[in-house]
Amino acid sequence: MPGSRPEDLLAFLAERRTVRIYRDTPVSPDLVRRLLEAATAAPSAHNAQAWRFVVIERDAVKQRLADRMADRWRRDLERSGVDPKAIEVQLRFSIRRFSTAPLLILACYTMKEMDAYPDRARRAAERTMAVQTVAVAIQNLMLAAAAYGLGSCWVCAPLFCPGLVRRALRLPADWEPQALVTVGYPAHTPPVPPRKALQDVVITR
Repeated sequence: MPGSRPEDLLAFLAERRTVRIYRDTPVSPDLVRRLLEAATAAPSAHNAQAWRFVVIERDAVKQRLADRMADRWRRDLERSGVDPKAIEVQLRFSIRRFSTAPLLILACYTMKEMDAYPDRARRAAERTMAVQTVAVAIQNLMLAAAAYGLGSCWVCAPLFCPGLVRRALRLPADWEPQALVTVGYPAHTPPVPPRKALQDVVITR
């Protein structure tokens, strides 16, 4: 948990890690609710709160989604000329990461309550605002998970097959899948990832 000092918060942010391997311990409904409350406390464009979330806890649903996404990914990898043995390794890892995580949270957006414009440029900007809205909500969710001792991993696989994900989970047609977040109690301690130096990513004017 971050403390009350700014230094404590900064240390907490720096210590958060992406976790891909979890213990079998389930995440309690109370904790799931707290994570979603944190997500929906994020700022949003126009305060339209365009985020939508799907909580996936049942093993059969996880497996169905993992298998269908893997089938689609297989076709994409084959078209790209990836070695068949490498494909099998990647697909096994993909299916395992989604089917065995204690909890999956699918983050989506909807344009229903976003502003409507007649021209293409502003419509595209509005859609980008919805994407940004979901992104900041996911960040809140993952920070809350870390605060409660949970690990999480942000996976963008749904971007490559949004229709498939929508059908597999029987979602409303206006829900646009953006990311799957795996959540659970960490079964490993991930290494510190390298970060680029500030001078490589910041310009001051």
